[in-house]
Amino acid sequence: AQGVHFSQFYNAPLLLSPSNTALMSSDDYRLGINYRSQWTKLPVNYNTFSAFGDCTLYKSMTGTNWLGMGLVFYSDKAGDGNLSLTRTDFSLAYHVQTGDNFLISAGLSGAYASRSVNYNALTFDMQWDRFKFDKSLPNGEQINIVRTSFYDVGAGISFSFFPNEAAFVKLSGSVAHINQPVESFYNQINKIGIRPFVSLDGTFIMNKTLTVSPAVYYTAQRGAQEIVAGTLLSATVYDKGKAKASIIAGGHYRFNDAMIVSLGMQYGTLRIISSYDYTSSKLGPEMKANGAFELSIIHQGGYGEHQRAAKNM
Repeated sequence: AQGVHFSQFYNAPLLLSPSNTALMSSDDYRLGINYRSQWTKLPVNYNTFSAFGDCTLYKSMTGTNWLGMGLVFYSDKAGDGNLSLTRTDFSLAYHVQTGDNFLISAGLSGAYASRSVNYNALTFDMQWDRFKFDKSLPNGEQINIVRTSFYDVGAGISFSFFPNEAAFVKLSGSVAHINQPVESFYNQINKIGIRPFVSLDGTFIMNKTLTVSPAVYYTAQRGAQEIVAGTLLSATVYDKGKAKASIIAGGHYRFNDAMIVSLGMQYGTLRIISSYDYTSSKLGPEMKANGAFELSIIHQGGYGEHQRAAKNM
């Protein structure tokens, strides 16, 4: 089974680290959704959905330290047996500005997750009648829908550097499954491996029109690892008063797996980006280079009269 992951990792901040909770340059809250449909050329593909929100709970009078709260819902389904993961994460983070150009953030997360598989949707050797699989025949396995659930704990830290108004750099690290919860349909001791995340991203305003946002991400678990690196380019096409519109395009590469092409737009506080993975691994010829489609929608804003102009991290 696969852990939850998105090619648009930069648009899934709470998945990367709980320290990213309410870590926004000039806004008070953020709402977003992520959707991923992977390997659509296979008979049964993978579908992953998440919806998240985070906000500032408390901010000091000087505005140099604040407390943030976040909530994320995940749903992942795969295979003929509808192997499903449903997960809800709650996170808290505290941010402290230690100087004119430096910020430290630390966060914790707790989650409740459940997995299920529908054995009635699968076929087994015992159901072969010499001509076809007959699901009405006994399968010799467990029946109906089998479920298991567990609690999960994670922690993370981020370091942000902003030497001037045109540059922002953030290094984040986190560890998921710290408590190594047991996940099993058969009451076995199957512990989920600890999963570290490391990401480095930046935003650089080149001029009034162009902004460059490079990023790199790494995660590993039980010998498997994933590295994604690339950049987004944002070009302002309309700027009049409070109305500002930009076109976003970019490319990333998941090492030994896929090339990721992205295209989107931002209008005011709303950002929409779609991306597609072109498989370059050994699976590529069988998939005819098709990989995964993703869509992310994010809105950031401020509280009432204190609302400020939106700026992207």
